[in-house]
Amino acid sequence: MPVRAPLYPVGLVVDGRRCLVVGGGRIAARKVEGLRSCGAIVHVVAPSVSDEIKAMTGVTYDERPYERADLDAMRLVITATGDPAVDQQIFDECEAAGIWCNSADDPDRCTFTLPATLRHGPLLVTVSTGGHSPALATWLRDRIRDRVGPEYEILLEMLSDARGALQAAGVSTEGLDWHKALDSEMLELIRAGLITEARERLRSCLSSS
Repeated sequence: MPVRAPLYPVGLVVDGRRCLVVGGGRIAARKVEGLRSCGAIVHVVAPSVSDEIKAMTGVTYDERPYERADLDAMRLVITATGDPAVDQQIFDECEAAGIWCNSADDPDRCTFTLPATLRHGPLLVTVSTGGHSPALATWLRDRIRDRVGPEYEILLEMLSDARGALQAAGVSTEGLDWHKALDSEMLELIRAGLITEARERLRSCLSSS
C-alpha cells in the first residue's frame, strides 16, 4: 500500500554519516550509489553481494544474512532484500532503535520515501507520489529535466555568490527583489554564453530594488 499520510519534505545531510544497505543486488547497488554520491559512509550486508557493489570505492560489505547488530551506529537504513519477512524485521528493529528506514518498493515498511530526483550541482529537484505511482514520479522528473538543464547550476552559483557578497558587506538580502532579477532574462544570457552580462544584469536588478 502507498503512504497515506502527508509526507513532510526534508533534505537529509548524510555526508560523513554511517548508512546501511541490506541487499546486494541491482536495486541495492542503485541505493548505495545514491548514498555515496551524497557523501555517506555506506556498509552493505547481504548473503550475496554483487560485483558492482564490491567494486565501489569506499563501500564496505559483509556477505552474510542481516543481524540486529548491523544497526549499531547507523543513522539511516535502506533494505532491498526482496524478502518481506526480512524487510519487516529490519523495519521493526529500526523503529525500536529510532533509525529512519526505507524498504525498496514497500511503503508500508518505510519511515521515509525516496523521490525521483533531478540534480545539477547543489540544485536538487524532487518529485514524490508517496508510493502511489513511482512511474508518475519518474515521468514528471523526466519532463522537468527537459526544461531544467545545467544552465540552472550556473544561475544558482551567480545567485549564491551575490547573496554571499551582500551578506559579507552587512546588507540584508531579505528585502531585495530576487524575482525581478530572475525574470530579467538572466537565464537566456547564460544559455547564450554571456556570463559576464548575466552577472551585470543581476547586479543591476538588485541595486535598483
